Amino acid sequence: MDNFGSLNAFVQAAEARSFTTAGKQLGVSSSAIGKAVARLEERLGVRLFHRSTRTVTLTPEGTLFLERCRRIFCEIEAAELELSQTLSEPRGKLRVSLPLVGMLMMPTLCAFMRAYPDIELDLDFTDRLVDVIDEGFDAVIRTGEAGDSRLMTRVLGSFRFKLVGSPAYFAEHGIPETLADLASHRGLRHRYPSTGKLEEWPLVARRNGAVAEPPTAATTSIIEPLVYMAEQGLGIACLPDFAIRERVEVGALISVMEGAVRQSCVFRILWPSSRQLSPKIRVFVDFMAERLFSILPDQDAGLVKY
Repeated sequence: MDNFGSLNAFVQAAEARSFTTAGKQLGVSSSAIGKAVARLEERLGVRLFHRSTRTVTLTPEGTLFLERCRRIFCEIEAAELELSQTLSEPRGKLRVSLPLVGMLMMPTLCAFMRAYPDIELDLDFTDRLVDVIDEGFDAVIRTGEAGDSRLMTRVLGSFRFKLVGSPAYFAEHGIPETLADLASHRGLRHRYPSTGKLEEWPLVARRNGAVAEPPTAATTSIIEPLVYMAEQGLGIACLPDFAIRERVEVGALISVMEGAVRQSCVFRILWPSSRQLSPKIRVFVDFMAERLFSILPDQDAGLVKY
C-alpha cells in the first residue's frame, strides 16, 4: 500500500508539474509529496524529476515510468468498474448442484438462461450430499431438511409421489385397489447410484413395517427411464408428481391408489450465507422459487437461517 501511495504521488506531481499542486489534490503537504517521490526514486534507483526552485520536470526515465503508471491506474479503475457492475448486475458463472431428478427441472432452467443470458450455468447432477462451501457451489437444490449453519435456505415448493402405470398395463394386469394387490404387479424401481440402495416407496404400510411394494421388474439410477418404461406398459412406478404430471394429463399414464402414498416432500434451495448476496445467486433463488413449484400454503417462503 505504501508503494501504491508513492506511485499516486508521483503521477499527480508529474501531471501537475508541481509538488505543491499534487499535495493539494491529495490533501497532503508538498514536502510529503517530495518525500514520497524521493523514496520511490531510491527504490527504483533512477531519477524521475529534474527539480528547480520553481518547477519540476520529468527525466526521460520519469516520462517512461509515468506512462506505465497511467496504465496501472487505468487497469485499477477498469477493475473497480467491472466489480461494481458485477455487484449490481447478475452475471458470471453460477455453479449449481441438483438432484438426479433435476433433468426434469430443465424447462425452468432453460427459461432462466433466456431471462439472464449473462449468467453461465454450471450444473452438476448427483444424488450424493455435496458440501456446498468446500466444493465451491453457489447453490444446491435438495429435498428434506437443512442442518448446516453456514447456509441460507428457501423453500421452493412441494411434491407428492404417485403410483402410475399405462392404460395398456392396467388393462392387462388390472388396477390395484389395495396394498395387497401390489404383490401381483411389476415394480419399476429407482436405485441411488452413489449407494446402490433402492429408493423405498413412501407407502402407508411402511408405518407398520409391512412390505407392500410389488416384485421388481427393473431398476434404474435416474428417473426418466422409469417414466418411459411405465408408459410402455412394463410395470408400475412410484414417481414424483412433477415428473409425470403432463403424462397423466394427456392420458399416457394413470395414477392409482392415491390414498396409499403418504406425506409430501419439500424441495429447498441452499446457498452460502453472506451479508453481500451476489446478484446472480439472488435472481436464481427468486426465479426458481417463483417458477419451479407452487409454494406450500403453510410454508414460509422467506429466508430461514439454520
